[in-house]
Amino acid sequence: MAIDRGALAGFLRLRRHSLQPEDVGLHRGQRRRTEGLRREEVAALSHMSTDYYARLERGDGPLPSEQMLASIAQGLHLTIDERDHLFRLAGHHPPPRGEASDHVGPGLLRILDRLGDTPAEIVTELGETLRQTPLGIALTGDTASLRGPERSLGYRWFSAPRTRGLYAEEEHAFLSRLWVSGLREVIARRGPESRAAALADSLLAQSAEFRAIWERHEVGVRPRETKHFVHPDLGALELTCQTLFDAEQSQALLVYTAIPGTESHEKLQMLSTLAPRVAR
Repeated sequence: MAIDRGALAGFLRLRRHSLQPEDVGLHRGQRRRTEGLRREEVAALSHMSTDYYARLERGDGPLPSEQMLASIAQGLHLTIDERDHLFRLAGHHPPPRGEASDHVGPGLLRILDRLGDTPAEIVTELGETLRQTPLGIALTGDTASLRGPERSLGYRWFSAPRTRGLYAEEEHAFLSRLWVSGLREVIARRGPESRAAALADSLLAQSAEFRAIWERHEVGVRPRETKHFVHPDLGALELTCQTLFDAEQSQALLVYTAIPGTESHEKLQMLSTLAPRVAR
C-alpha cells in the first residue's frame, strides 16, 4: 500500500479542527482563537514532536510508522473505523480489532479525560491496563507502561507474587479463582490459538497454584463491587468499582470511589498528593 500524503494531511487537519480542548481533557484559555485543537496540543496528546506532526499535516513529513499512527489515532480520539482509515491513508494495513487491539474508542477516552480527580483505568478482557488517570497511577502504579505477558494483571498475579501486596490478603483466594475463571471464559470465546490461551499455557508451566485452580474448570466467577486495596503509603482502602464496558473493543473503564465520610474516602482524597510522583 502506498501513502496518500494529500489525503492523510487533509484527514488530520479535519479531525484536529473538529476537536475542542474539553473533548480531550484540556482547559480552554480565555483568549483562545484557534479552531479546534492546536497542532502542538495534538502532538503532545500523541507523544511526538510538534514539528513531526506539523509536517504530516503539511504533506511533506516522513512515512509514519504503525506505532506513530496508533499514537495519533489515540491523540485525535479517532473511532475504530477512523483509525483504520488513517492507517490505510498512510500506506499501512490496519491493526487487528477486538482481542488484540490497544486502541481505545473515543467514548471511553472522553469519560476518562473527565476523571482527573478520580482513580480510573481502561483495561482489556485480559486485565491489561491501556490508560490510567493520574490518580489511577497513584493507586495501582504505572501498569499501562508494562509490555508483554506482564501487562495482564492475572498473569502477574501468578507469575510475580509481589503483585498481590496491593490487595487485602483475605481477598487473595477469591481473586485467584476470579482470574482463572475469567481467563478460561476468554479462551472459550477467542479459541485455542488466542493470546489468552498462550497466557494460560505459560501459567500452567510455571504456577502450581494456577494449575490446581485450572483443573477445577470453574467459570462464572464475577468481580465483587467492593475492592480492598492495601496502598503502600495510605494503608487499607475499601473502594467501590464501577465498570463501563465497550463491547466492540472488549474493553472496560474501571472507576474507583469511596463512600463519603469514611476513612477510605479521606485517604482517597490524599492520593492527589501522591499522583505527581508517579504520573507519566
